[in-house]
Amino acid sequence: MAFQDRTLTCVECGASFTWTAGEQSFYADKQFTNEPKRCRACKGKRNQRRASEPGADRDRIDTRSTCSACGRETTVPFKPTQGRPVYCRECYQQRKPRGGPAA
Repeated sequence: MAFQDRTLTCVECGASFTWTAGEQSFYADKQFTNEPKRCRACKGKRNQRRASEPGADRDRIDTRSTCSACGRETTVPFKPTQGRPVYCRECYQQRKPRGGPAA
């Protein structure tokens, strides 16, 4: 497929920018399905903003739950999925496979 340069509009600043044929080919090789939404300047600013706020978009979620093995109340660092067991630290350590050599 022959790609041609395309002009897109940045969703942040509204400026027009060129999505080159080479960039389109790269996207196709990587099987990316979405076109870029931001111009190079806005993308750089966004990446800088995200880098300056470590963990801001990946804050740890502590959820209170009941251990499926012993029934004690515990806190886990994720949102439990319905139908899956949740274990307190002690019960999890007991169930975790030991790291020994394979026989």
